[in-house]
Amino acid sequence: MSARTLLVLVSCALSVITGLVIARGGTGLTAARQRPLIGLSMDTLKEERWQEDRDLFTAKVKAAGADVMVQCANSDDAAQLQNVESLITQKVDALVIIPHNGVAMAKAVNLAHQAGIPVLSYDRLITGCDLDLYLTFDNVKVGELQAKFLTDRMPQNGRLRLIRIYGAKTDNNARLFKQGQDNILQPLIAAGKVEVVFEDWAEDWKPESAKKITNAAITKNGPNFDAILASNDGTAGGAIQALTEEGLAGKILVTGQDADLAACQRIAQGTQAMTVYKPIQSISTVLVELALKLAQRKPIVAKDSTSNGHTDVPSVLINIIPVTKENLRDTVVKDGFHKEAEVFQPTQP
Repeated sequence: MSARTLLVLVSCALSVITGLVIARGGTGLTAARQRPLIGLSMDTLKEERWQEDRDLFTAKVKAAGADVMVQCANSDDAAQLQNVESLITQKVDALVIIPHNGVAMAKAVNLAHQAGIPVLSYDRLITGCDLDLYLTFDNVKVGELQAKFLTDRMPQNGRLRLIRIYGAKTDNNARLFKQGQDNILQPLIAAGKVEVVFEDWAEDWKPESAKKITNAAITKNGPNFDAILASNDGTAGGAIQALTEEGLAGKILVTGQDADLAACQRIAQGTQAMTVYKPIQSISTVLVELALKLAQRKPIVAKDSTSNGHTDVPSVLINIIPVTKENLRDTVVKDGFHKEAEVFQPTQP
């Protein structure tokens, strides 16, 4: 038995023991209440996807016989830390954090642990700390699907000219998406089959930042490119605004992810080529189950792990689905994520 395993058994800290997560010590419920209380600290509610996450999580926690407190930081690290401190003061039994900045939120994890509260990092990884549990989609796979979609549609001349729009530098997921994209692109770049004509990071995933990046790329290169590898639907939307102004919308392949309604509408119209559907219903169910087990100090099976620069964090990864015009009805519509009438109604790109 390793020293780390011995330490886990003695201190009851959360760790992986042959795929089993052991929760922190204590009953997980304060003496004053019988229903578990889950704290949810969110980076932002600006994007449709996060509003959906909040609503599903809140409803499912309550349906499971527990309570939830939600705080939103509006993409402000200091505000998010204050939110976490407030949730700790409320003596939540478990804490779920969607970090704006994965590095900055390490302090929040440490503060929660000092209060004996386990922390689940949701969708985005919190780095540089002894994080308890990580639940996410396979973010490297997201990037691979985006890049493969484009390389599978190589122009007739056998050379793909590409603009790359990355996400927020503060979001570790943005780097994972890039990693997945690089897995597909780098061999082709080395072989001269793919050329990146422009690339930049979109501040806080803002569509207006993506629009500026696309405008700058067009100013530099003119219309001489084939595709825009945008890392999410918000940045795809900003890029498509720039393309529309230049009369290029629908002529340039644009990727995305999250299956936002506006993105699915653009796909139906032909101005966006693809998105990546993350089954929010499925992951929200898993999130509630894991959060409740942490709150009640029950063991959790976590078959995967993810390095956060400090430790290998027990991880649960959820599969994702590429969506194009051909399978819109069989994915987001069939799952009830969006209504068919909404997806296929006329709208502006």
